[in-house]
Amino acid sequence: MSTRLQQLHDEQGQSPWLDNLKRGWITSGELERWVERGVRGITSNPSIFQKAIESSDAYDAQYRELIESGASVESSYWDLVTDDIRRALAILRPVYDDSDGVDGFVSVEVDPGLARDTTATIEAARHLHTTIAQPNLYVKIPGTAEGLPAIQQMITEGRNINVTLLFSVDRYAEVIEAYLSGLEACEGDLSRVSSVASFFVSRVDTEIDRRLEAIGSPEALALRGKVAIANAKLAYERFVSAFSGPRWEALAARGARPQRPLWASTSTKNPAYSDVLYVDELIGPGTVNTMPDQTLEAFLDHGTVRRTIDEDLAGAHATIATLAEVGVDLADVTHTLEDEGVAAFSKSFADLIATLEAKAGTFAR
Repeated sequence: MSTRLQQLHDEQGQSPWLDNLKRGWITSGELERWVERGVRGITSNPSIFQKAIESSDAYDAQYRELIESGASVESSYWDLVTDDIRRALAILRPVYDDSDGVDGFVSVEVDPGLARDTTATIEAARHLHTTIAQPNLYVKIPGTAEGLPAIQQMITEGRNINVTLLFSVDRYAEVIEAYLSGLEACEGDLSRVSSVASFFVSRVDTEIDRRLEAIGSPEALALRGKVAIANAKLAYERFVSAFSGPRWEALAARGARPQRPLWASTSTKNPAYSDVLYVDELIGPGTVNTMPDQTLEAFLDHGTVRRTIDEDLAGAHATIATLAEVGVDLADVTHTLEDEGVAAFSKSFADLIATLEAKAGTFAR
């Protein structure tokens, strides 16, 4: 009997991915077990690696060897990370092959401190692709204004990109344009150029609910827990529109694949909401949902496999319109969330490097 994760893909055309990676899962076989239950890809970020490295001694022997060989702390960090990514890529490679390159990807993010630096982001993304050199690798580039030219350049070079940290439908439209323009400038067969656009969900409700509660009117409070899903539905509407028509058909004739929307930040932050809210309400074809393991477990246990992503689009538009009427500026919310996301990931990276520096100091004692 198939699992709910397998049913998501087989019946609804959505790919469930795992938003976590740590060495203990690779060495213990846990990652293979997730794939057996229906996981079709993996996403990671600096915060995930911070937790993995700080909470385990699984990296200590390799790290000590690197430091004692004269490697810097930061280069040692990237060696630790790329080793995990390579092993995960090997585990997911059968999914990549069986899906003809649609799934089976593993994502690694460039240094988040580069999010406002186009040139450095291009160099970092190119370096990761060249160093790891596997067809099922996604390099994550933040979808900041400065990231857009980097995304387009990487697609032009035929490199697979996961665009991350998206909150706004308007910015998502710019990301789609970068992808399409990159494909148009890319020479030859496009069938192995792949991209997803990671649209963050639960964080939108967290910030908007806070603002709605500060307003406190019945109309404002009635919107709590509804805006993030409505925002994602409008993003899906934009996806369907963008990947149709003459421009897209010309690219598809060269083998191009749509840049799938990927629902990220799908763990439920508010305990008053269902623990599978941001999975159940965003199911539909041509999409990915990347979930932390706790959310995957919850969906396996009691999720509902039913197409919901394009249900009541008129209601989604009405929700966004009402949000403005009660006094919440969605553009300001998404701008705030982008800035906070860049700062949080940069801090995670800096904190991890500081921890590794302290640990390196103990090796000399």
